[in-house]
Amino acid sequence: MASALENFVNSVRTHSSSGLFEDLATHLLECDELLNKNWSILDNVLETLNVSQHSLGVLYVLVAKFNCAANLNLDADAIFTLFKDFIEQCDVYQVQLAAHVYYELCHLCIYALNVLAAAINQIRSSESQLTPIHADLCKLSLKSKCFKVALKYLDTDITSITTASETRVHKPDPNGDAEYFLLYYYYGGMIYTAVKNFERALYFFEACISTPAMAMSYIMLEAYKKFILVSLILHGKIVPIPKYSSQVISRFMKPIAQVYHAVAIAYATASSEELRAVINKFSETFLRDNNMGLVKQVATSLYKKNIQRLTKTFLTLSLSDVASRVQLPTAALAEKYILKMIKSGEIYASINQKDGMVIFKDDPEKYNSSEMFLKIQQDMDKTMNLIKKINVMEEDIILNPMYVKKAIGSQDEDITSQQAKPYSCDPID
Repeated sequence: MASALENFVNSVRTHSSSGLFEDLATHLLECDELLNKNWSILDNVLETLNVSQHSLGVLYVLVAKFNCAANLNLDADAIFTLFKDFIEQCDVYQVQLAAHVYYELCHLCIYALNVLAAAINQIRSSESQLTPIHADLCKLSLKSKCFKVALKYLDTDITSITTASETRVHKPDPNGDAEYFLLYYYYGGMIYTAVKNFERALYFFEACISTPAMAMSYIMLEAYKKFILVSLILHGKIVPIPKYSSQVISRFMKPIAQVYHAVAIAYATASSEELRAVINKFSETFLRDNNMGLVKQVATSLYKKNIQRLTKTFLTLSLSDVASRVQLPTAALAEKYILKMIKSGEIYASINQKDGMVIFKDDPEKYNSSEMFLKIQQDMDKTMNLIKKINVMEEDIILNPMYVKKAIGSQDEDITSQQAKPYSCDPID
């Protein structure tokens, strides 16, 4: 083993045995180049270190090793085993001192959902804290089409964020932190769309596109396209974007996403034929954006919305009339749509198979059952808990020294500008 690496190992072992982990974390910032140069003999270093006792040193070695995996001809199984063993055995306090390196390691090892979930649980301080690893977990969930593990994290509302820039790193990369933040909400929206939870999907896409920005992000642009389509499926129109959103959306995203606005315009006419014409016209764009499946769901939702409109006008209607009015090709297809909508609770109706008539009914829910009372009580409890969280977060912001300094600075600027304001005329006059 080269003498420089021997010094590295001795430093790690000495600092760790003395409990000087903060000093070790600072020292290791200078060791990246050394480890990368000696990538061919890093296995020897790993053999001399214990994962639980020397977590900081092993962390840096693994990142250097995985960055050079192509040179080492390491297969995925070998990388996965090393990564899994480290996550299971590492000391949490030590890796928190080099969280930016820990995140980098996870970004390099997007292999197993359960291991990434364990990595998140190791580093976060609470269940509602977002880490850069969340985006990796969602990405792997989409690739594997296995959403159960990711949904456990997505269903928890985020109240705090941990970033790589918060740790002792020489050159913080806030753009990298922003990327993983945006990807989490973008991938999360895609997962919720895949499981047909459109309300939650819309919220995630909205969070992505309303993130403060000085320039357009490709992630935000793709989220905006899906935001439009999910809005149409859920509400039949494009939901207004929050007022606090960046001007980037109106200046750049809307012009680039004109094709999707054309879909919304056609949707507003309630004409399925016109909507299909727009979809066929821009099919290449939708295929290139990998949004054709979602666009087809938009077309399907228009049929459903038109059927729902009929329930407000008619008490009974034949299946053939329904098909004609909503522009479906056959009465059998209209029956299929109606049965699905009855099953999902989107409409209340029954079909007389003998004469092919549809009887539309009112909502049978009287809102006076014990189950409904319990649901209302649970919703009220959730609302009260949310208010408490908002109050705590507001107090933290008000007491934050950076906020106080900025607020006082703004007030001083306002006072100065008012004092320096010139008169428009001679006060003697």
